[in-house]
Amino acid sequence: MPEKKEFTKKTSFSVIYILLAFLVFSLLQFWLAPERDSISYSQFKKYIADGKINAVVVSQRFLKGYEKIQGGTKTEPLFPTKMYVTPRVDDRNLINFLEENNAEIIAENENTLLMTVLSWVLPALIFVGIWLWAMRRMGQSSGIMTLGKSKARIVAQTDLGVTFKDVAGQDEAIQELQEILEFLRTPDKFTKLGAKVPKGILLVGPPGTGKTLLAKAVAGEAGVPFFNISGSDFIEMFVGLGAARVRDLFEQAAKQAPCLVFIDELDALGKARGAGNIAGHDEREQTLNQLLVEMDGFQANQGVVILAATNRPEILDPALLRPGRFDRHILVDRPDLAGRIAILKVHTRTVVLSRDVDLEIIARRTPGFTGADLANLVNEAALLAARKEQKEVTSREFEEAIDRIIAGLEKKNRVLNEKEKKTVAYHETGHALVAAFRPTAEKVHKISIIPRGIGALGFTLQLPTEDRYLMSKQELLEKIDVLLGGRAAESIVFKEITTGAQNDLQRATDIARSMVTLYGMTDNLGAVTYRPTPNPFLQQSYFPQEREISDETARLIDSEIRNIVDARMQEVVGTLQANELLLHKVAQRLLQKETIEADEFFELIGKEVPEEPEDKTLIKAADVRNI
Repeated sequence: MPEKKEFTKKTSFSVIYILLAFLVFSLLQFWLAPERDSISYSQFKKYIADGKINAVVVSQRFLKGYEKIQGGTKTEPLFPTKMYVTPRVDDRNLINFLEENNAEIIAENENTLLMTVLSWVLPALIFVGIWLWAMRRMGQSSGIMTLGKSKARIVAQTDLGVTFKDVAGQDEAIQELQEILEFLRTPDKFTKLGAKVPKGILLVGPPGTGKTLLAKAVAGEAGVPFFNISGSDFIEMFVGLGAARVRDLFEQAAKQAPCLVFIDELDALGKARGAGNIAGHDEREQTLNQLLVEMDGFQANQGVVILAATNRPEILDPALLRPGRFDRHILVDRPDLAGRIAILKVHTRTVVLSRDVDLEIIARRTPGFTGADLANLVNEAALLAARKEQKEVTSREFEEAIDRIIAGLEKKNRVLNEKEKKTVAYHETGHALVAAFRPTAEKVHKISIIPRGIGALGFTLQLPTEDRYLMSKQELLEKIDVLLGGRAAESIVFKEITTGAQNDLQRATDIARSMVTLYGMTDNLGAVTYRPTPNPFLQQSYFPQEREISDETARLIDSEIRNIVDARMQEVVGTLQANELLLHKVAQRLLQKETIEADEFFELIGKEVPEEPEDKTLIKAADVRNI
């Protein structure tokens, strides 16, 4: 390295000297050059006849006349006082005219060897100089010769500053990764018992749950080299470059072993072969084949552990997921109540919180939120407090931030007329009342008729009441009831229906269809599944899938779905008609205040507020009913 720096320094100095010499030469030439005057051919001949020009340089295109000569050579006068230039014309008597007037005639050849060399060499030198300058600017890791080189970069612990202490709510995943790190640090502890380190660890989970953050924490905790690359970095328009980059990546990793290689968004590279590819072979498949060979080929990469992350494991090639390649699959799921509290503590370290902020309450009101959602929640609350020029963030800002994330941005400029506002109020009240009178329905947390988001004129926010991973037939039916409550309230009060229930009807129909075709919850069709789950490895197939049910069965399915929805609508209408006074009471209060919290709602209908459970985590986020 020192020799290279010294060479670069000397080269730069020599270039500077050449430029300075060229500048001095140009200035001298400009200073010593005679005064130049362009004249016509007739005026040129007149100056010769008058004796004003006594020396003429004849070339192919120009005539140059000098006013007087102070010594000189045969090629050109030395130190002429003034020069006159005119274009040469086809004049056969020019030489005789010059001789008659005693003018010295000097011939000049424009195509000299120097001019010829400069006309060819100078452009080439300029081109080479620009190319060298561009290559130096791009650096050693760029250029045509490096197309097949891997784009992976080694990450140092000090570059990220992220450790497992910065990751919350994923204790099981951290424990699994710590075991891998311990194997890389002290392999003898495992190898003496005959254990082998897993070759690949796959982080699987929904978007925003912290897969990439866990990888950064591994880089911060690992005492070994850590290579970071994205799955899309392997794929290029040139055939064969992806496979070459995979080979180069593993060659670099083998030299640094033991080490970790992290491939983010593995689905960009490891999609199942043959899925939607009529040609049968393409650049992506070549790259995937090379990755499979490198992970479990004849040449074992001792001490190289592959860490990958994806949120679409169903589309990955089965050969990637078998033992010997990605041996261990770590689920990075949405956090539970304790995990959400821990995540909120991490993200509120640098936020000035008011004393009324209870992170446990916030965690209870954000079921189904991922780590990224909670980070966004804290940031939105801080932005709201700053907008109000407050010195600290209060619980009110967190409540507003939750509503903004779940239901959308409040649209203050979207003004509803009185009829529409009244329709929305009764629609949302219908949802809330049906939910209150169904024992398994989720607790009503807030009702609002303030327009939010895209097309949402109001919403009813419900929060889960306990951990649920299975649902009974009755619970599904009561979910349909709550969805149909808005349409039923409109028909009872206004004797007509609007378009506001479109989303509710779609979701209710989807639940009923799943009950009939997936869960076998109807007597007429029995415990049979009529809607097979599509093959995840053929999701992008261009060939139509064969229909597996008859026309008669399809008609029966449609009839059963219609019967379920119609029967639940009758149940909902009966519930609201029996509590029509409460329907008007809550709707009128909603028209006055625009937003009703849970305590006020249950007080209006004369029921006790359901107690807060220990945990309210569900696989999905809080349920929001949008009109």
